[in-house]
Amino acid sequence: MLLGLLLPLLGTTLGAGCVLFMKNNISHRLRRGLTGFAGGVMVAASVWSLLIPAMNYASDMGKLAFVPAVVGFLSGIAFLLALDRLIPHQHADGACEGLRCKLGKSTMLVLSVALHNIPEGMAVGVVYAGLASGRSELSMAGALALSLGIAIQNFPEGAIISMPLKAEGMSKGKSFLLGFLSGAVEPLAAVLTILASQLIVPVLPYLLAFAAGAMIYVVVEELIPESAQGEHSNLGTITFAIGFSLMMCLDVALG
Repeated sequence: MLLGLLLPLLGTTLGAGCVLFMKNNISHRLRRGLTGFAGGVMVAASVWSLLIPAMNYASDMGKLAFVPAVVGFLSGIAFLLALDRLIPHQHADGACEGLRCKLGKSTMLVLSVALHNIPEGMAVGVVYAGLASGRSELSMAGALALSLGIAIQNFPEGAIISMPLKAEGMSKGKSFLLGFLSGAVEPLAAVLTILASQLIVPVLPYLLAFAAGAMIYVVVEELIPESAQGEHSNLGTITFAIGFSLMMCLDVALG
């Protein structure tokens, strides 16, 4: 279980470590490609690792097995929408207002990625909490597939946050540290979720779908717009498809 909890942070750390070895900032084209890839991984993980298990878990409801998935999914969307309004962070288009404009650009960048990592940490925590309860709908291999998939999509996230910070004049060490810290919220959110497992298990299908909704919100609100910024290109779409296919294969093969 410890490996599964730390894998996502490892992905972020390795990505942030790029700042220690790369001389130049990530090009806009590469950033679009990496963002599209991350979006594809998150969508596939949301479907195969969270939504489908949520409906399988509620199979005793018969034709109404979709209800927990729908309620949880929409609740996850609403939760991230509320956080998006309450916590100052920078969007893909660089827009800011109120308190957002009073904070530095680098601070908003770190807050933005940290905000996105909360639902990912919750997703890992919910799956492992369900696994610990002995539910047959979940497997250790499937849980590791989710952790690995999130770790893969966290690699470009780590680079996307540390490289721009260095380009703005921040030292390599501090840029790496902030990139690392942006991912540290994931294992923290996962552990807190597992500690609340006594409350989680009875509503597990709702929480699995909740995590899926929160992750999909991040993809639609941030990753897809960022992958499509600039001159017209199908690069983001292509890398999205690659990321989706890779995560789908991992989940089915390991699950």
